[in-house]
Amino acid sequence: MLGDRCGSAKVTNMRIQQMLKQVCVAGLLAAVLAGASAGVASAQDEIYEGSTITGTVVAFSGRLGSRSSNFRLIIRNYTSRADVERLNEVLRSGQDKLLDAISGMSAGQIQIGNGVGVPANVIFAEPSANGETKITVIYQRNVRFSELRYGTRSADYRFGYAELFIRRNGAGQGTLIPAAKIRLREGNTWEVEDFGIYPARLLGLRVRGGRVPR
Repeated sequence: MLGDRCGSAKVTNMRIQQMLKQVCVAGLLAAVLAGASAGVASAQDEIYEGSTITGTVVAFSGRLGSRSSNFRLIIRNYTSRADVERLNEVLRSGQDKLLDAISGMSAGQIQIGNGVGVPANVIFAEPSANGETKITVIYQRNVRFSELRYGTRSADYRFGYAELFIRRNGAGQGTLIPAAKIRLREGNTWEVEDFGIYPARLLGLRVRGGRVPR
């Protein structure tokens, strides 16, 4: 679970509050905004770009219920640092403005289950502390008509959010928040709030195509 990564310098806080999972991600990862090291630049610009990552989603609560589904992420390109910095500024005006900003962006495709999926609006990669590549995905989820018609609480959770940790052999695991709120805290800290109690697990991830690190 994402809680296993709390020691990472990139994840600043995680807590359960009012039965909602909240994860703080520093500045949509400050290293991406600043290009702080050559390693980050290499991961952002090359690693796994043009690849397809498949696996299984195992959900415990929330929008997906308690079940497992197929998972597929197609990475066509990574979101530029300039765009990430722009989104960070947009979020200062609230998540509705962020939603408007990413709606016209597409870095790939994310598919859960057997449907055609939705655009993966924002994708970026960076090295993690233990030598894995961390891939972060933010996308605009499909809000059901019933959620809008009846004004359910879930209708306020307009985003999907995923973190994938891929080893050098192209295998890995991660987490998925299928219905999330995103807000800005303390300057460059993005707080991702899960509608469910626990994020879903991404298991058995495998990479096909793209440039694999050596």
